[in-house]
Amino acid sequence: MACADLRDELTCSICLNIFTDPVTLRCGHNFCLVCIARVLETQDSIGIYSCPDCRSRFSDRPALQGNVTLRNIAEHFLYFRAEEMEGTIFCTNCINSPVTAVKSCLHCEASLCNNHLKVHSKSPEHVLCEPTITFSKRKCSLHNEVLKYYCSNDRTCICVTCCLAGDHTGHKVEPLNKASQKKKAMLTNILKNLSVLSREAEERLQNMEKRQKEVQEKAMDIKEKVANLFLDIKRQLEILENKVQAEISRQENQVSDLIRQVEIQKSELSLVKCHIEELCNMTDPLTLLQECVSVHFRPSEEKGNKVREDDPSESYIGDLDEGLISETLHTGLSDIMTFVRRQIYVKENMYTNLDEDTVANNLLLSIDKKSVFWAQKLPDLGHMELPVRFQNCSQVLSTESFCFGRHYWDIETSHHGEWRLGVAYSTIERDGDRSYLGCNDKSWCLCRSNNNQYSVVHDNREIQLNHSISHYRFRIYLDYYGSRLSFYELCTPIRHLYTFTAEFLEPLHVAFYVCGVNTFVRIGY
Repeated sequence: MACADLRDELTCSICLNIFTDPVTLRCGHNFCLVCIARVLETQDSIGIYSCPDCRSRFSDRPALQGNVTLRNIAEHFLYFRAEEMEGTIFCTNCINSPVTAVKSCLHCEASLCNNHLKVHSKSPEHVLCEPTITFSKRKCSLHNEVLKYYCSNDRTCICVTCCLAGDHTGHKVEPLNKASQKKKAMLTNILKNLSVLSREAEERLQNMEKRQKEVQEKAMDIKEKVANLFLDIKRQLEILENKVQAEISRQENQVSDLIRQVEIQKSELSLVKCHIEELCNMTDPLTLLQECVSVHFRPSEEKGNKVREDDPSESYIGDLDEGLISETLHTGLSDIMTFVRRQIYVKENMYTNLDEDTVANNLLLSIDKKSVFWAQKLPDLGHMELPVRFQNCSQVLSTESFCFGRHYWDIETSHHGEWRLGVAYSTIERDGDRSYLGCNDKSWCLCRSNNNQYSVVHDNREIQLNHSISHYRFRIYLDYYGSRLSFYELCTPIRHLYTFTAEFLEPLHVAFYVCGVNTFVRIGY
């Protein structure tokens, strides 16, 4: 109602449209500039001017004063009215002013407002529907009849003629209302499922955001620790550099010290020589004999040798002891690496050995117990059967177990064959299908198949890796308390392959499976 009142206030009484460039007469009434100018031109001939609204007379042609405020209001009204009316369907019969339609007649192909709907025909062929401008979509394209049925076989809406004499004879056909109710029921079920999925997605999102916050906090802590660690490393490297430089300077100055000693000795010898020469030139025997002469000669000098070759003080004159310098440098670097390992708490278990009591009969261990090879023929070891030995799968466990801390193992593998490398509890089965690495809840592994496909396996669930792996050196990283087991490819740069997250409940052993001629796995390389 308020919108209609505003429209009346913004309507020009001459053209009955919204004001365009409104101007004001002296009496206060507003008109479109073009409309009032046309009226005043007709009044020029009689010389009498008056307002079209209030009939007020003016002795001379009134000046037209532009109404800026009214023009802005009219422009805003037209703008928002256009947005409001966009997509609105109007009554076909309301010609003078647009009125919103409430129904459309498919038979007449016309839209009707409330007033025209009251006088519209109520006969059956005049089918009413929601307001629309696309009548063709609600009629059969073949028979130009209203679509009243739905064919489930062809999943399409059809008319009566199609139902009785068309290609849908014998099909499952039902009224549109019934078919729409079924579809609504189906969509309601889908909506319920989507709601469940949406809630699950929201929960996952919240968990991921929570995890992200935890990771960010942990990352900040680790970044700070790493920054402090590198500061300590730089400080220790500076100390080591000064120590090595000092050793080099010490050896360099040692030659200078020897030179100064020889120069002092030479000066002393010159004084003694001059004194002896004076004694030799004396003519008084008594004075000569009473003069004390104290001269000590080294044996080499007594023999006429200049320098003994075995004299340790002069044997390396003019050279540096590079061995001592290298030892100082290597010892310092080793101390720094020990410090770094102690700060990071990650231990490389290069001394891990494979347990010969668990190795399957068709596998061979190397002498150092670091490598395991597949044997083409099963040796006759019946007298050596042990309850802890793997029976039908080519596997072996490590001797040592790990139940705390962080550890890693660098592994070398063959370029072919089938192998698995990972970790397992000692309680893993020794026989049957569930004894293979990854085929139970007691082991986790990285797997290579014969067709060069890589995957990770745990509890008989396999995840294919999309990485293109061309190297044959890998790293197993175990963070026992952190509940993480990661696999890396030792290429340049090192590449992460996959990380298992699991709560480890028992001590873990390194575990290998190998199968195929010349197939092997080795700890270290």
